[in-house]
Amino acid sequence: MSARPLIGISTYAESGVRWGVWRLDAALLPAGYPRLVQRAGGLAAMLPPDAPEQAAATVARLDGLVVAGGPDVEPVRYGAEPDPRTGPPARARDAWELALIEAALDRGVPLLGICRGMQLLNVALGGTLVQHIDGHAEEPGAFGHHPVKPAPGTRYADIVPEQTSVPTYHHQSVDRLGTDLIPSAYAEDGTVEAIELPAPAWALGVQWHPEMGTDVRVMRALIKATQPRTAGSRASPSV
Repeated sequence: MSARPLIGISTYAESGVRWGVWRLDAALLPAGYPRLVQRAGGLAAMLPPDAPEQAAATVARLDGLVVAGGPDVEPVRYGAEPDPRTGPPARARDAWELALIEAALDRGVPLLGICRGMQLLNVALGGTLVQHIDGHAEEPGAFGHHPVKPAPGTRYADIVPEQTSVPTYHHQSVDRLGTDLIPSAYAEDGTVEAIELPAPAWALGVQWHPEMGTDVRVMRALIKATQPRTAGSRASPSV
């Protein structure tokens, strides 16, 4: 049996998390993320926030990278003042995930950004965000659904050619696109719901939460994109 590709997933870092008799700081991730990787044929590895200078060596050990959903990106990262409706910053996570994205793009490691991860991919490439939109988060703590339509001729349209209903929970969105990024799916209200880099890069961001649904095609596409790396020897990180 061939080895499953190793897919790193960025995580939350939260204080005072409770489970059983414990209340401790924790690196955590909703179980839907590793389950989606596993269902698509990958091996999931959690990547809690670390020193940004460790990102290149970390990504060198991976076959693919998923930047997960989470808190709002701090507006200073894209040159904006915070809107009153923007959430509190997660500076350590911003710094770590931006470094992971940069390392993945530099090394040609396939990259999937989910919700916050899509927004951070856009920011990493010089784009900006709309700090609040209505209609994409129905009630606190509950995922909604709405249709997204692929843009013809894009990688996402090759993966999912038809309009689909997707699990969604976000109140921010892409504004100005980052360098070389193209929109590859839209909501009915015109919100950009997926972005990607053109080939030969494999970098895709989706604004919705595939880990909360049953459609594994996007994750399977990431796994498939790792095959040229897994077929040969993965480069060893510098020591």
